[in-house]
Amino acid sequence: MRIADLAARTRRQLSAWLLAMALAPAAFAAGVDPDLLAALAGDDSQARLEAVARLGQQAEPAAADVLEALNEDRLYATADGRVLIDTGGGGARDAASGQELAAMPGDASSVTINNRLRRAIGAALAGSRLFSPDPAVRLAAAQRLSGGADAALLPTLEKALADERHPAVRQALQVAAAKLQLQSDDPQVRRRAAQLLGETRDAAFRPVLAAMLAQDGQGAYAEPDAGVREAAQAALRAIDRHLATIEWSGNLFYGISLGSVLLLAALGLAITFGLMGVINMAHGELLMIGAYATYVVQGLFRAWAPAWLDWYVIAALPVAFVATALVGMALERTVIRWLYGRPLETLLATWGISLILMQAVRSLFGAQNVEVSNPAWMSGGLSVLGGGLVLTYNRLAIIVFALLVVFFVWLLLNHTRLGLFVRAITQNRRMADCVGVPTGRVDMLAFGLGSGIAGLAGVALSQLGNVGPDLGRGYLVDSFMVVVLGGVGQLAGTVVAALGLGGVNKFLEPYAGAVMAKIAILVLIVLFVQKRPQGLFAPRGRSVE
Repeated sequence: MRIADLAARTRRQLSAWLLAMALAPAAFAAGVDPDLLAALAGDDSQARLEAVARLGQQAEPAAADVLEALNEDRLYATADGRVLIDTGGGGARDAASGQELAAMPGDASSVTINNRLRRAIGAALAGSRLFSPDPAVRLAAAQRLSGGADAALLPTLEKALADERHPAVRQALQVAAAKLQLQSDDPQVRRRAAQLLGETRDAAFRPVLAAMLAQDGQGAYAEPDAGVREAAQAALRAIDRHLATIEWSGNLFYGISLGSVLLLAALGLAITFGLMGVINMAHGELLMIGAYATYVVQGLFRAWAPAWLDWYVIAALPVAFVATALVGMALERTVIRWLYGRPLETLLATWGISLILMQAVRSLFGAQNVEVSNPAWMSGGLSVLGGGLVLTYNRLAIIVFALLVVFFVWLLLNHTRLGLFVRAITQNRRMADCVGVPTGRVDMLAFGLGSGIAGLAGVALSQLGNVGPDLGRGYLVDSFMVVVLGGVGQLAGTVVAALGLGGVNKFLEPYAGAVMAKIAILVLIVLFVQKRPQGLFAPRGRSVE
């Protein structure tokens, strides 16, 4: 039994010795050149700068560890010349051999650095991190070097580029190397570098390329070679085309987004105004009620169902629709039904109702704006065109939501009994009344439908900006412009007019400003209505005659 134990112990010792011999070269390789470490711990500033630069050009992870330790004041030197890295918890590691120490020696003193050395360490760290095993670290280092680096790092970049296989990191390395190659003495190298920078379509490189085409007082170019200047001009044109594409695409997206909001705000007004001819000045306050209903639902979810908070917007949709529909039907039954055919009195009455609703909201929720936050799935955005344009998720959701609302309203008006009655009354109210259509009840339901759609618009508006008592006031005039331009009572006209006005407004704002853009749109609508009073889509029926 003792012989067997002795044999087993011998085998364990032999295995441990073989493992130690196998790991010894790796441990030694994990260290850093002692001469560089001695220079870092010395007093010669120039020698320390050169040592930092050489460490930044090395592919070994240990070089990056030394630079990081030096930058974070975790590098120590002992009296016998050893350089140690503080590993935390009282432990240390020998930077030359990679040997782990249980405790930092008592005679170890911190290696101090100045601002000049700290800047050099930052640049060197970017170079050494190009060889990190983590692609995200390599990508961040390459992007930092593309913003500006010393030409001495070009061999390091080329070495990292030769070994790089990750597509994103490789592209970033190519850009960084091209920017350094612009300082080359070879015109062909500079020309290829300019072409590569132009292919990135990155506006950050535009000043570099423009500087190559600058002229001094005697007319001499900063870039002496004509071929390189031609490549720089082509690169600038490519970047400018890309920037123009981003600008137009952004205007188009935000125009469609604004048009979707106008569509939701005007859709309900198109039903009530088209059906009953009521100029409802309280329509903006119905949007406000929908937004405050969203705020109340958010508060209930925070208090009673915090785990489901991200879905409060879905629950707010039916709540806002029902709340504003009930308010609209109550207004129609109590006030508006007595004022049909009297537009001036209707306008004044609904204006007074809007003031009452605003004051009621101020009394309940206060005069200050309330916070309605976006759920997690509506936060952030989608980057397109190389990251130059961000399509925010909340605006994308509103565009899709507006299209869905239009689709369901179309189904309601064209494939339900209520929709049939609404279309009949819109075309000829008297004849519809004569054949038995309950015009009074249809008026109430239609007004409730239009008010409910305004509440849905309020839910959408709560995801774009602040919610306050004056929320709907800014959309009232725009909603009436959409209805008048599209054609009274015409669903298709409302859609086209809303998206058209939103797009035109966003394309005019960069040139004329927000205020002048709205004035210009108002003037254009007035001129259009003078030529075509019925709007884009003319109403049909005997009532038009």
